[in-house]
Amino acid sequence: MGGRLFKNFSFFSATLSFFILIGIFSILFTYAQESLHEFGFDFLFNETWEVDEDDEGGIFGGFVPIVGTLLSTLIAMAIATPLAMGIAIFLTEIAHDKLVKPVSIAIELLAAIPSIIYGMWGLFYFAPIVQSTIGGNGVGLLTAGMVLAIMIIPFMAAITRDSMNTVPDVLKESAYAMGATKFEVIKDVVMPYSKGGIIGSIILALGRALGETMAVAFLIGSIMSIPSSITDPTTSIPVLLANNFAEADGLEMSSMYYLALFLFVVSFAIISVAKLYFLRNKA
Repeated sequence: MGGRLFKNFSFFSATLSFFILIGIFSILFTYAQESLHEFGFDFLFNETWEVDEDDEGGIFGGFVPIVGTLLSTLIAMAIATPLAMGIAIFLTEIAHDKLVKPVSIAIELLAAIPSIIYGMWGLFYFAPIVQSTIGGNGVGLLTAGMVLAIMIIPFMAAITRDSMNTVPDVLKESAYAMGATKFEVIKDVVMPYSKGGIIGSIILALGRALGETMAVAFLIGSIMSIPSSITDPTTSIPVLLANNFAEADGLEMSSMYYLALFLFVVSFAIISVAKLYFLRNKA
């Protein structure tokens, strides 16, 4: 009786998740229809976002927030990935046993800090440092990407650390017995064995970075323009939605649903590619 109940509950949970996914896509696609019919795929390459107050219309294009989202995420991933890998390697292979637990707790506590706190810290403390050392006005693409990197490091480091902890000791001891150095053991034993978990952590962190809103809203500048340098202000899809959604109407509202649909499809595609990669390797 208990086994059948558990089986039915598991089936219901999996089915519910599938229908929630389909429901989200259907709602976004339905409300984006006006913009899809008006602009088509040209919407994705148009830099203009102008509201016509008279007829609730205008000209809307998603190129600027799309570029801002991709560039800020790219900067965050480029900074966070090597740092997170270094943290995980330190905790699993290098750190003294007395250091592992407190450092692990400190890293995981970073993930519990609300994103708005990161945004306020970045705006009032980190942005002036960037302005004085690199240039610009402190608020822009680089600042947003760097703070975003700090936000995703705990997720990536924790998952990578747990994956590296699954490496059997006998594999590492065998490598040491054959004369391998610690670096060689990490490179040729630990990293290949935990490759699946490492890639999974990168994918999860990428999804978090693509959809982050509040911290980026404080730091990216919310300017509808393509940045000419890495320190220039711009905007991103989540920031544009958060700033304009309450006042939007008509065609502008539909265009914002179009942007949300694009972000949903991109995120889903990235996760799907990663899942197919794992399945292919297991096969």
